[in-house]
Amino acid sequence: MLFALIIVYVVTLVYFSITERFRHYASLVALQGWVLAGIALLRLHAVDVGELIFVLLETVVFKALIVPYILFGIIRRTGINRVHPSAVTGFNALLLFLGGLIASVGVTYFLADTTVNLAFFAVALYGVICGLLLIVTHKRIFSHLVGFLVIENGVFLFSMAVGVEMPFLINAAVLLDILISILMLGLFVTKIGERFRSLSTDELTSLKD
Repeated sequence: MLFALIIVYVVTLVYFSITERFRHYASLVALQGWVLAGIALLRLHAVDVGELIFVLLETVVFKALIVPYILFGIIRRTGINRVHPSAVTGFNALLLFLGGLIASVGVTYFLADTTVNLAFFAVALYGVICGLLLIVTHKRIFSHLVGFLVIENGVFLFSMAVGVEMPFLINAAVLLDILISILMLGLFVTKIGERFRSLSTDELTSLKD
């Protein structure tokens, strides 16, 4: 079951490279939240009950429910729909994402550290790479926002790779940081969207003039 959830998570990362609608982006973020909740439940069953409940609340309530709700709210408020224009074509983006997967597996293979769960490490590294690719290969701010969320999910999986114990304070700090980031970026995207309907980073340069 755990392996199946990891495969689903990887599929969502690949799908980010080929989808062309922001609603699909928001839905994929929600799906990743549920997948991470399932992984946490199966991976952290031996930890303290309080820590496990907190992690599940973080993944289900925040990642799977609140964050997608904010993303869909931004979509409704700004009227944005399609991902493009992108910095690269959809096909080239897919090649980059697949290349990132190969690179993640290669780095994990050469790491070969018995103290680290290599499967989680590879998937976590791939998540971070995909988040960076979303930021680099797209011009619209909404894609950048989703890219940061994908990176955060990858960091969450890194903690699974290191071990089953996840300190409460670290999770609290991550949750607070992400909550503030989403609120600030959501407000930023909404305000920019009121004037620049395409939400392209190219148009942000005009703010300096």
